[in-house]
This record gives sequence, C-alpha cells and structure tokens, in this order.
Amino acid sequence: MAKKQKKNSRFSKREKLVYSLGILSFAALFASKIFFGAQISNLKMNIEKINYQIENQEKKNESLTMQVNELTSYENVSGVIKELGLAYNNENIVVINK
Repeated sequence: MAKKQKKNSRFSKREKLVYSLGILSFAALFASKIFFGAQISNLKMNIEKINYQIENQEKKNESLTMQVNELTSYENVSGVIKELGLAYNNENIVVINK
C-alpha cells in the first residue's frame, strides 16, 4: 500500500483565504470607485442642464418683463384710452398712505 504524501504548499488554507479576500475586496473597491465616479459625473451633467434651462427661463422672464413695461407705458396707455374714447379724470385718483 502506498501512503499518500502530503504536499507542502507555500501557503496554508487560512493564508489563501486572507489573500483571496484581500484581492476580492480590492477589486470591489476599484469597481465601486468606477461606478460611483460615473454616477457623480452623470449628476454633474444633469445639474449643468438644469442650470442652462434656468438661465434660459430667466432670459425669457426678463424679455417678458420688458414687454410688459412697454405695454404699460403712459404713451401706449394714453393711445388706447383715446382710441376707446375715454378721458383722464384727475378727480378719480385716490392716494392711499399707510
């Protein structure tokens, strides 16, 4: 009967386990860094898109405010008043003080 010889390996089972867990944790850390980096860059792009939309909306609001100011100017209002046959009556103006 031949006896089985025990192979002497360089590392014990515990050392192999520790090394494999270390390598796996390093790989998981590396993968999570890449994944979260991609998520952060995606969020930054979305923030820039929203900022661009906000700037465009502010420009539209400013333009509309200017149009309102033009339409409510005294010259424009007085033209509409004369066109409709109305008159400016200073007695109808009431001043309220706090």
